[in-house]
Amino acid sequence: MAESGVVVVDKPADWTSHDVVAKTRGLARTRRVGHAGTLDPMATGVLVLGIEKGTKLLGHLTLTEKTYEATIRLGLVTNTDDAEGEPGARTDALAVTDDAVRAAVAKLTGVISQVPPQVSAIKVDGKRAYKSAREGKEVALKAREVTVSEFEVTDIRRVADPDGGFVDVDAVVTCSSGTYIRSLARDMGVDLEVGGHLFALRRTRVGPYDLSQARTLDELAKEFTQVPLSHAVAAAFPVRTLDEAETRAIRHGNRIGESSLGEGPVGLFAPDGTVVALGENRPGHMKPIVVFTPA
Repeated sequence: MAESGVVVVDKPADWTSHDVVAKTRGLARTRRVGHAGTLDPMATGVLVLGIEKGTKLLGHLTLTEKTYEATIRLGLVTNTDDAEGEPGARTDALAVTDDAVRAAVAKLTGVISQVPPQVSAIKVDGKRAYKSAREGKEVALKAREVTVSEFEVTDIRRVADPDGGFVDVDAVVTCSSGTYIRSLARDMGVDLEVGGHLFALRRTRVGPYDLSQARTLDELAKEFTQVPLSHAVAAAFPVRTLDEAETRAIRHGNRIGESSLGEGPVGLFAPDGTVVALGENRPGHMKPIVVFTPA
């Protein structure tokens, strides 16, 4: 049986997140593999996978902050808001100034209201938006509040073209779960009145996991390495060490005394250092939400 834990993969371009999961199942020799947050096929970078009991962490890791390196191309819209889509309207963007670019970025920084792309996994009337888009149907997607805590422009380049030039904007974006970088590119293009799409994307961090811990699939095929479950929990969440009585209670799914470590999730460890569960505070007590080692 495969060991439980987390694998941090440096996803290659043109692979779906499901492709990476399928490959890792073979490398880890287990069916129990899942991912914490999809990366589009064109994107590369950090994809966090759970192995065996590590899959129980994934729903909580999905909600963590993420960082990306993005290139936004101004002057062309696509039907997916990224470079994989069908090209649409073109506008010569060479007259867009650096100051205008930075002003547009400033408007998209902080707590903002964002409409997801038409080609997304958001459900409308029980159907994924991307399925409707493939059928040529446009659906009404509701704006959602997201937080863009960092949107730093690192380079601005002008690309001449016979049909009208582009402006390529490199940026580092740190944002909350549920933020679409494609939508940032689209909205930036709308604000500057030249259109825009996401030209390239690399995810550099998911919560506590970054590229320094990531391994390519080729590297994992040579030596399959993963973060043990206890280390993965300690890296991602505050840690509370239980006494023997609390450990028994948690393993049975029972509540224990309230924690001073915030609302949660909190990693709950037995006296011997074994990770037992994730817990959340409730009024006057702490309750297990995921139990890794039940009684």
